[in-house]
Amino acid sequence: MKKTLTLRPVEDRVEAPKLQKKGRGWNIAESRLDAIHELARELRRNPSPAQAALAAELALEDLGQYKPKSHVVIGSAIASFASLPLKLVVMIDEGDALPEIETRRDKSLTEVGIQVIRYGADEVLADPAGVARETVAAMKARYDELRAQRPARPANRSYGAPRR
Repeated sequence: MKKTLTLRPVEDRVEAPKLQKKGRGWNIAESRLDAIHELARELRRNPSPAQAALAAELALEDLGQYKPKSHVVIGSAIASFASLPLKLVVMIDEGDALPEIETRRDKSLTEVGIQVIRYGADEVLADPAGVARETVAAMKARYDELRAQRPARPANRSYGAPRR
């Protein structure tokens, strides 16, 4: 008998799974993780029109090390764009996934400290420059938020022996 993926009722899925040591911390079988990475690789090779439009607009921005990468695997999710130093992902809804799955995936990402921003594909295609501006503004806000959470360094602390 072939196994099929089924969803449990929403009331049975209150909490997102905790990180574990298996499958790079997400309790995912290595074979499934390999399949997810292969799918992400294929999506990078053949992006949707909305993803290509947003990628072109984001490429015009000077974001340095915070530049979002396309089709990044985080757990069992494939983020349309992700800036891992900022712990921020942008998901473009193509209308092919169930809302219950997307909600659960967002909850899992949020529980590990990753902020999720969602746009519809039609919204991105209608105004890719506007979506890129909103994304960059969210990235700057996230940078400020993470910087404020960092403990302050002492001003006159020595980090080793002085050089001669």
